[in-house]
Amino acid sequence: MIVKDFARSDLYFSLCGLNCGLCPMRLGDYCPGCGGGAGNQSCAIARCSLQHGGIEYCFQCELFPCELYEGSDEYDSFISYRRQLQDIARIQDIGIEAYQKEQDRKVAILRKLLADYNDGRRKSLFCTAVNLLPLQGLERVLEMECGREGCDEETAKNRAERMASLLGELAVKEDINLQLRKRPR
Repeated sequence: MIVKDFARSDLYFSLCGLNCGLCPMRLGDYCPGCGGGAGNQSCAIARCSLQHGGIEYCFQCELFPCELYEGSDEYDSFISYRRQLQDIARIQDIGIEAYQKEQDRKVAILRKLLADYNDGRRKSLFCTAVNLLPLQGLERVLEMECGREGCDEETAKNRAERMASLLGELAVKEDINLQLRKRPR
């Protein structure tokens, strides 16, 4: 069922708490985000928002977290749901404007990774890593890598492998699994 008259101003952070700005579907212009036009407009959470006065974020609802969030962090789809509730807590803690500034920095890092370190096989890894890993750690890895001599002369494959390794090391240090969690069939 298509949800009519549903529109949002923030297309980087979804109604339900996903970081759409870090999603490969959004980056490839395949998904306009919830309320961004044609696309995934059959969302139960979008319908719920309209029923509750058109709230911009679920956490603004007096019923949050409701049954729509039960099991939401058990499995991932094309973007990790692992940080969904943590990111909602973060936005509540520091405010929407500060959170959006952090996300802008993460989107810039992701764009840099995709432009300079992607060998055509790393898009999902980079999107997942930037979504899950802490901003300061990502900035350190990128700063360290960009300042390294000889980087420009390497093949795209070598740069991609090295960046994937550095992100993997950061993930181990932070005790974060970068593998998406698939629902068992």
